[in-house]
Amino acid sequence: MGLLSQFTASDYLMALPMTLLAVFALGILLIDLMLPPEEKWVNALLAFVGVLFATRGVWTIQHWMHANPSVSKGAVGMMGTMLMNPCAIYFFYLFLAATAISILMSARYMKTEHENHGEYYALMLLSVVGMMCMTAGLDIVLIFIGLELMAISTYVLVGFLRRDRRSNEAALKYLLLGAFSSGIFAYGLSLLYGLTGSTSLIDIGRELAAIYAKDPHNPVAIVALLTTVTGLLFKIAAVPFHQWAPDAYEGAPTCITGFMSVAVKAAGWAMLLRIMGATYPTFPNAVLGLAAMRPVYVPLFVFVSIATMTGANFAALTQTNTKRLLAYSSIAHVGYMLLGLIAGTPTQLSPDGIKGILIYLLVYTFMNLGAFGVLTSLRHRNVIGDELDDLNGLYSRAPVEAVLMLIFLLSLAGIPPLAGFWGKYFIFLSLIETGHYALASLGVLYSVFGLYYYLKMANAMFMGQPEERGLLPVSWTMRAALAITAFATLFIGIMPDRFINLVNWSLIIQTSPVARLMR
Repeated sequence: MGLLSQFTASDYLMALPMTLLAVFALGILLIDLMLPPEEKWVNALLAFVGVLFATRGVWTIQHWMHANPSVSKGAVGMMGTMLMNPCAIYFFYLFLAATAISILMSARYMKTEHENHGEYYALMLLSVVGMMCMTAGLDIVLIFIGLELMAISTYVLVGFLRRDRRSNEAALKYLLLGAFSSGIFAYGLSLLYGLTGSTSLIDIGRELAAIYAKDPHNPVAIVALLTTVTGLLFKIAAVPFHQWAPDAYEGAPTCITGFMSVAVKAAGWAMLLRIMGATYPTFPNAVLGLAAMRPVYVPLFVFVSIATMTGANFAALTQTNTKRLLAYSSIAHVGYMLLGLIAGTPTQLSPDGIKGILIYLLVYTFMNLGAFGVLTSLRHRNVIGDELDDLNGLYSRAPVEAVLMLIFLLSLAGIPPLAGFWGKYFIFLSLIETGHYALASLGVLYSVFGLYYYLKMANAMFMGQPEERGLLPVSWTMRAALAITAFATLFIGIMPDRFINLVNWSLIIQTSPVARLMR
């Protein structure tokens, strides 16, 4: 009781979304035992309701922060281990939106695969709990616990197709490489603790700033930086730490591939931004996380970004498996987003750079989930649906899905007026404003280069000859998921003002109209 008495009502409020998701996950596991096989769809319904309850919990936190000026820019709770600020709330909404759409995509697919079990949805909800801990964590212990909860849940979800050798192989590779990267990451965090004597990112940032001011070449600090960044780059699948992504994407259930490509990746970015000290407007006069070592890690990120864009775009050209192709596409987008971390002066990150990353993650959630939703809908009877030839003649069998897939692909390529354009726009704008003209030019060049393999998929859908005749069966839950993602992709692209203002709010930047932002 002594420990519990240290928690206040605000602490429990900040943990409300995570508590609700955990309760629903445990409830699904219990109820699944009582459900007959023909009623397993109830698991998906309960998971979806759990996401709605968690969304309401996030809204309650947001309303509480808005109503209390003292915490409007952020509140520290859970004995100093958690920082709930607008940026964390932004990511929470992003995770929950991706999870809700993934649940809609999964309902029919898992039934077709004869793996419609309650554990599937419980693991999905528990992984989101881990993502929220990674995003709101102000203590490296809480961040690491959240990372492992998300990672272990995802390992199992990747191998959930127990009868599929590819799924088992992908899960094993992902587990081994993930455990290796987590070990490196934990080693880096332990060095940070040894250097600073604290697990709080506030204290770590303050002590690192003092150490770096005295000795910019401190070997322990540099090793701590390199090992920590290596673990972070693995989680976002940046070259050369991307080897797990194509295999995991190919072997996982297609709906989980979509979930991993947006929610898991967004969580990795949230963790990276928080540890790098890039999203702390709550403490304007403090240097947090690894922000003090920006002059050291920016050249590293320049190399990784160029290598990621180059390697992923060239690898995507030769792919015949659509999930592997989109995996390399996803890796290429990581390279573009890393440019946002590079933008700025040698010691200061550009506000437009971090804004570009957050907008990129928002639009990427909908357009990439939509693309994987179309691939998921191809799975029926004995057709797996993840080869490029499976897209042949899709327009004649499912014209609506084919047109939507074209919209998602063009948005991924950054073609205006679709949502994907705005993600690239703000990234390149931040580079130009801070004088990184060569990197901006290279990013634009690779964006045009990437258009080729997207159009290769479009060519198969509209010009290829279908191997099967007849209309493609698409469930109503899949149609709902595709409708949501398509609407968001078009609406954000055509009317981006309110979403840009949402990102400005998350970073506590004064909102302004699009016309003013497009200076």
